[in-house]
Amino acid sequence: MTEKEESPLHIKVKQMILKKIKSGVYKSDTKLPTEAEFCHTFKVSRTTVRTALQQLAVEGYVYKQQGSGTFVSGKKVKQKLTSTVESFSEQITLQGKNPSIKVLSLEVIPVDHFLGEVFALKTGDPVNKLERIRSVNGEPLQYEVAFLPWKKTPGLNIKACEKSLYNVLQKEHGHFIKKTIEYLEIVTVTKEVQKILEIPLGSPCFSLETYAYLEDETVIEYSKTIFRGDMANFVIERNY
Repeated sequence: MTEKEESPLHIKVKQMILKKIKSGVYKSDTKLPTEAEFCHTFKVSRTTVRTALQQLAVEGYVYKQQGSGTFVSGKKVKQKLTSTVESFSEQITLQGKNPSIKVLSLEVIPVDHFLGEVFALKTGDPVNKLERIRSVNGEPLQYEVAFLPWKKTPGLNIKACEKSLYNVLQKEHGHFIKKTIEYLEIVTVTKEVQKILEIPLGSPCFSLETYAYLEDETVIEYSKTIFRGDMANFVIERNY
């Protein structure tokens, strides 16, 4: 490979290194070849290799240890957006990792104009506000704020919400989720969320906005979840 063959060349180098990471040639928490070795292998400049490794670090595939080199990260967590069978805990457990959910707060607040339209409530009507954090192997992965109409979900069980909210809705309140509509976008983390997820201010994250519907097509839950960009990896499966 030469510098003239591809433009921008660092993207090609990044993709080749990433392919080896995903195929298991470079395993989690093992040291990558040095920049000089990559330069020799790919026949590119040190600047090209350095840029490729920096992008992989930002995306969470590698991490650097001062004085030791660059290592393959084992932090990426796969989550199926199309799965309605496995819960968060089940998906993470299947990957050989340890999941946990912690309720940060649960309070009843007056509905604002936006939530009033979502739930067909009058401004000032009560809604439950549930804040939770989901972690993997003790490291924060997601920060979620969920809202539910209080008249349909009075007395939410905090401990139960540290397992599965939808199970709580079904078993304790008799509400069965028929469908969800979700909107995924890339955002930069705010100061408040940065502290909760323990990442640098301005870090790239995924934002997932969810509307959960009952059989009668009314919305039972509206939530917004922020995923750490260096840990989250989404899988979308389509059947035809």
